[in-house]
Amino acid sequence: MRLDKYLKVSRLVKRRTVANELCDAKHIDVNGKTQRASYEVKEGDVIEIRAGSQTVRARVLTISEYATKENASSMYELI
Repeated sequence: MRLDKYLKVSRLVKRRTVANELCDAKHIDVNGKTQRASYEVKEGDVIEIRAGSQTVRARVLTISEYATKENASSMYELI
């Protein structure tokens, strides 16, 4: 699954366009490297999101095309 779509489905970022803009501005790292929105996310990846003064680090646990609000938080664990 694409990085921008994963961020939206997992609800780490509210909208896919915002996730795309964060990737374009180089505010998202995966496993320590800045990645584009088209990066294919794999289980076990560590995603770091820098937005403003906040930094969020999360490890990918599962990848699912669709997730409800209740299931979204089980797709990752915060580090």
